Amino acid sequence: MRARGLLPPGSRRSGMEEKLMKTLVRLLILSALVAGIVACANTPDQGTAAQGSEGAPLAEVEQSAAAGYAGTYIGYAWRGEAKGTSLAEAPERIETILTLDRDAVITDARLLFWKKVDGHWIPRQSGNAKVEVDFSVTPTAAVPGEGYKKGNSMFRVDTIDMMSFYATAVSEAGVAAVLVVDPITRYQFEMKLPTGFDYSTPIKNMTIGAGALVPTVRASSSGLLRPKDWAELQDNHLFDIHPYSYVLTRNGVLRGLDEDSTMREFLERLGVEFDGGNPKALKEKHGFTSMGGWAGNYRAIEQFLIGKSALELPSLVDWSVPRWAGGINANNHFGVEAVSGATRTAQNSYDTISGATVRMSRESTSYQRALVQAGILSEREVVKGRF
Repeated sequence: MRARGLLPPGSRRSGMEEKLMKTLVRLLILSALVAGIVACANTPDQGTAAQGSEGAPLAEVEQSAAAGYAGTYIGYAWRGEAKGTSLAEAPERIETILTLDRDAVITDARLLFWKKVDGHWIPRQSGNAKVEVDFSVTPTAAVPGEGYKKGNSMFRVDTIDMMSFYATAVSEAGVAAVLVVDPITRYQFEMKLPTGFDYSTPIKNMTIGAGALVPTVRASSSGLLRPKDWAELQDNHLFDIHPYSYVLTRNGVLRGLDEDSTMREFLERLGVEFDGGNPKALKEKHGFTSMGGWAGNYRAIEQFLIGKSALELPSLVDWSVPRWAGGINANNHFGVEAVSGATRTAQNSYDTISGATVRMSRESTSYQRALVQAGILSEREVVKGRF
């Protein structure tokens, strides 16, 4: 039996042949329709799964019933999304990479905060820094407020981000230089301790008004406390800038110190060694206080996530908290509009949010978009954090 077009010239079909041919054609058409339906069912939604709501190049996911949720999924949050900026155009972005087992338990997690600098993408939490100290400089205070003007600094620091940064050095003559970025004002405070300084002096005596603690440079304009005049803080020392200043001494290299701790104890925590009552010469040493800057905070989030069920953790932020829930607008953007009784920042520097002390709405967006890729959330459920 041959299909139409393949019969020898002049040949004719019997009635039975015609009926069989029609049946064959119907079967072929039905097979094509079934194949098309299956192909459509297995094709990911390109608007959500492959690209996200704003064209973000999120991970493409292929799942089978046997694999469950097993796989690695990537999600993004980026600066300017609320204003219509695409991921490709954004100068900063947060990337969350989650690895899940078949039951959606997180077996590995990685968070990266990327910043574009001179056309190159650099991780904000790299921690790399180059520090130079000029002991001939006497630090002077910056002019705060709208007319900000930086003061004179002993330090020249080249690093991607100054959050929680500290540095110290001791000259051959025994002059000590100290820099600590205050987490509340986001200014770098400096101390210049001359040869023969009494290191039994308690930290509470090293006040701004006494000239012992000098706010020289504003590391960020987004500080929680934005003084208009340093006279507002003239009686304050480094551990007493604000009630939230406890973040300096609750974790990290300064953990356990208080206002009665001596300057020797303080400098020893920063890496300075002493010979008798005098500091030994030190070319330079730097690091990050508290949780350890961005690197420390992101490590804390990663550790918090591993072992958790992604099905039971739909967000890094508990959006049922009234002061945070009230900040979400009709477009599911958080912190874009000022709302009475609500905050524009999702942060808990004491008890932490998902292990971190930093503002967390952006990181939560990135995390949720990874869950979109895993098929756990839909894009419309993602709360877009303030970036």
